[in-house]
Amino acid sequence: MTTTMNKKIVTFGEIMLRLASPGAERFLQSPRFEATFGGGEANVAIALVSFGLPAVYVTALPEKNPIADAAIAQLRGLGVDTSRIVRGKGRMGIYYLEAGANQRPSRVVYDRENSAIALARPGDIDWNQAFDGAEWFHVTGITPAISATAAELAFEGMRLARENGLTVSCDLNYRRNLWKWGKSAVGVMTELAKLADVIIANEEDVQMTLGLGSTAGVKSGELDPMQYERLSGDVLAAYGNLRAIAITMRESRSASHNGWSACMNDRKQFMVSRHYEITNIVDRIGAGDSFAAGLIYGMLQLPGPQEAMEFAVAASCLKHSIPGDFTRSSVDEVNALLKGDASGRVRR
Repeated sequence: MTTTMNKKIVTFGEIMLRLASPGAERFLQSPRFEATFGGGEANVAIALVSFGLPAVYVTALPEKNPIADAAIAQLRGLGVDTSRIVRGKGRMGIYYLEAGANQRPSRVVYDRENSAIALARPGDIDWNQAFDGAEWFHVTGITPAISATAAELAFEGMRLARENGLTVSCDLNYRRNLWKWGKSAVGVMTELAKLADVIIANEEDVQMTLGLGSTAGVKSGELDPMQYERLSGDVLAAYGNLRAIAITMRESRSASHNGWSACMNDRKQFMVSRHYEITNIVDRIGAGDSFAAGLIYGMLQLPGPQEAMEFAVAASCLKHSIPGDFTRSSVDEVNALLKGDASGRVRR
C-alpha cells in the first residue's frame, strides 16, 4: 500500500507535562525535575512527521493556560498540525517519571484527573473537519482509560473515521493505574477493537484488554516467538474486522538491557522481525509509540508487511537511545540500522 505525501494521518489522545527525575535519580533525590512534554498519540504524530509524513494531532487542552500554549508551540515547531486541538475546561495532565537502571525498574506516577481531555465530551471535537484530507486515524487504549467521556470520544472518533473511509489503528496500551472510572479495560477495549483495522500491542496488552492469551512471557522475560502465532491468530479469529495485528516482544533482562523484536499476522502470513539486543537504555518511554508510527509509515510507504514491521522495530530500537518521549530519528537513520549499521561510530 502506498500513499500520496499530502494525505494526512490523524492521532488522538492526551499530551501531558512530563516531569522526570534527572538521570537515574529517585523522585526528588535532588530538588528538581526535567520538564518536557509527552503522550502516546502525540509521540506517534511527531514520529510520523520525522519520517516525512503529514500528521494532525487532535486533543483537548485547557484554555488560557501557558503550559498548554507551550505544548502546542512545541508540537507545531516539530511540524505537527495542531489546528484541530480544542481548548476547554479542565487542567493540564502531568506524569512523573523516575527512570530505572539495572535491576531497579522505572516508575510512572500519573496526575491526570480532571484534565481537559478527561472532561471533554462527544461533540466537542469536529471529527469531519479533523478527517478532511486524511487517510489514517490512530488511537490508543490510554485515552479510554482516562474517563468515561474520554472513552466515548475515542469511540466517536473511530466510528466516524470508519464512516469516512480512513484506516483505523489502535495500540491497546494497557495502563493498570488509569482504569479507575468504573468499567474494566476488557469491558471497553473489546468493543473498541471492533472498530479497528490494525491492532498494535504487546502480550500483556492483549491479555489485559481483550482477555486473550497470558502474561507468562512478559513476567518471565523469556519470549517464544512461535507462541505469538497462536496468540495473533486468536485475536484475528475473534475480530473479523481486523486486517492485521502487530505484537512487540520485549525481553526485560534488566531496566538497562532489553531484547527487542516484533511479530505480525496479516491473515496471509505470520512474520517475525529481526531481534535487537539493546544495552545501556537511555529512555524506553515512547518506544512503543515509535513502533506504531514506524508501522503506519511502513504500511503506507513500503512494499509489504515484512518491510513495514522491520522498519517499525528498527525505529523503536533507536528510540531507546533518545531522552524524552519524542523520537528524533529520520527514515535514513532507520534504514541505516536496517542495513546493519549498529556500531554507533561517530559520523564526521
